Amino acid sequence: MKLINTLLTILLITLLSSPSWSTPFDELVKRDSLIYPKFSDVPFTGEVTGKAQGNLKNGKSEGDWLGYHDNGNLHFKGKYKDGKKEGLWVSYHDNGQLTGKGNYKNDKKDGDWVLYYNNGLLQSKGNYKNGKIEGIYFSYDELGREFKDNYKDGVHVLMVR
Repeated sequence: MKLINTLLTILLITLLSSPSWSTPFDELVKRDSLIYPKFSDVPFTGEVTGKAQGNLKNGKSEGDWLGYHDNGNLHFKGKYKDGKKEGLWVSYHDNGQLTGKGNYKNDKKDGDWVLYYNNGLLQSKGNYKNGKIEGIYFSYDELGREFKDNYKDGVHVLMVR
């Protein structure tokens, strides 16, 4: 009996001290680039639920995250590493159509990015380097007409015909 009580006590202490509590996103606040539970000075560690879902470690987003529109449709999905966006991110309009997709490296856009209108037509595509547009950037109006612009280190250089 003593062994069972000891095991139950250890289990209870382990569960109560676990940092993997689940908290709705709207019960958290951002201060000084860290996320805290409301009315707390200790950065949150654990699972976040609600419109934004993922994990926080010491107040910073970590791992896979999902976000949802008010209507319940998927808004975004992507990964964080030490509070910074990393790897492929995909976002959706509230009607379910793809908004865009591209990669982040150390919280900055990096590589090919594509954006779409909410009717599914291509809006723009181009390359980013260290968070800045680089090279030929293609834009399209809602009739599908193409416009090309050239960028160097994020600065518009000239319109290409």
